[in-house]
Order: sequence, then structure tokens, then C-alpha cells
Amino acid sequence: MAQVTLSDGDNVERALRTFKKQVLRAGILQELRRRRHYVKPSEARQLKAAAARRRLRTKK
Repeated sequence: MAQVTLSDGDNVERALRTFKKQVLRAGILQELRRRRHYVKPSEARQLKAAAARRRLRTKK
């Protein structure tokens, strides 16, 4: 979990920016979007295979 601690003299804007960076790096928003709707296991396999094909195509 992303966490930022503030002291008395710390800037709130800077802490907010740091928190946003930590959330992005941790992938929390991506996980939230991915879990928003249930995906059947068969659909998950299809999506995973399609992503692998896309990666192979762009790699060449």
C-alpha cells in the first residue's frame, strides 16, 4: 500500500505528488480497473494470449 508520512514543516502538495507516484508505481489503479468487472477464466486466458501475440508482433 502506498503511504506518505508528513512532518510539521512538510509541504502537502509535495507529499501528494509523492503519493501519486507511489500509487502509479505500485499499479494500484491498474489493479482497480482490472477488478472492476468479473472476467471469466476462459476470457482471461483469451486476453492473456492476445496480449502475448501483441507483444510478439511489436518485438519483431
